[in-house]
Amino acid sequence: MKITFHGAAGEVTGSQHLLETENLRILFDCGLFQGRRSDTYKKNSRFHCDPKNLDAVILSHSHIDHSGNLPGLYRAGFRGPVYCTEATAELTAIMLKDSAHIQSEDARYLNRHLKKGHPPTEPLYTEDDVKELTRLFEPLEYGKWLKFSPEMRLRFSDAGHILGSAISEVHIEDKGETKRVVFTGDLGRRGLPLLRDPQPIPGCDVLITESTYGNRVHPPASDIKEALKRIILETIQNEGRIIIPAFSLGRTQRLLYFLNELIEKKEIPSIPIFVDSPLATRLTTVYRKNHHILNEESKKLLKIDDDLFDFPGLTYVQSQQESIALNRKQPNPFLVISASGMCESGRVRHHLKHAIGKENSTIMMIGYQAHHTLGRKIVEHDKQVK
Repeated sequence: MKITFHGAAGEVTGSQHLLETENLRILFDCGLFQGRRSDTYKKNSRFHCDPKNLDAVILSHSHIDHSGNLPGLYRAGFRGPVYCTEATAELTAIMLKDSAHIQSEDARYLNRHLKKGHPPTEPLYTEDDVKELTRLFEPLEYGKWLKFSPEMRLRFSDAGHILGSAISEVHIEDKGETKRVVFTGDLGRRGLPLLRDPQPIPGCDVLITESTYGNRVHPPASDIKEALKRIILETIQNEGRIIIPAFSLGRTQRLLYFLNELIEKKEIPSIPIFVDSPLATRLTTVYRKNHHILNEESKKLLKIDDDLFDFPGLTYVQSQQESIALNRKQPNPFLVISASGMCESGRVRHHLKHAIGKENSTIMMIGYQAHHTLGRKIVEHDKQVK
């Protein structure tokens, strides 16, 4: 058995890990590398494994740094199954369609500004590639073993990271021995809202796990809610606005859950709150649909609150015109949650442009910011950003 790390080893994004035996070639995740534009296209446009010779992909969860290059893999010749949970299949289809759209828009913009004679920029993949790739999804329930070859079987356990995230437990027969390989993907923390705690695994011979936050202890989730409450009250007093760059998947839903609680318990006054991300709106619908895999606390709340992601004062912004109007017509104070989480694309950049130089504005960072991203530059207090 041989394991080769083709991404997210020595770096944070672009998760791809190849497991090979005498008869099988399995890829754990197929994520996009995120960072400097000059580096990203080069890294994402080629694969170190041969996609045509892969037997399967095991997808841990839907975040783009784990799923985002699956259509590129399809385009390069992969035709095997993609094993994931049902919720991951639904969320990933939405995420990849959005990714393809952004790439097409970016390519169109860059081609308009290229110097004469420069070769045109092409997207890594198109929406047609996404459509064909999603036909390869084979959803698997948590806790059920799947034997997809005489030598190998697979079981998913809840990773507690985002909706549908899974720890992959693989038993492989190789040269007369059974090897137990566990790939955690990204692991959640215990006691987070909405999600169940990561499920323990009985044991393994090989463990592949994340270490992004391995050098620190996170504060409890209640601290995040208290920080949110404090920042909202301060900003109201300053008659300002709060911009929260948030990943459309996972972080946005967690924020809405906290805001719902704070407003229900009257710990903050009702101010206009906007989710300015059509992608986040679509993904939140999948959370609503899959309430059966939320944690017990969320299920109890749903008996008295029929929607954990809606409350008085909340607006889901859809059109570009509505988004533009927030900066032109919406009086302070207000709060806007917008993508992307690392400020590299999307509507959040426009909100930052209008707010970043104003002393009564607050930019609240709630997620990891990769090196060389605009979000990282803001976190490091660069005096000027583009």
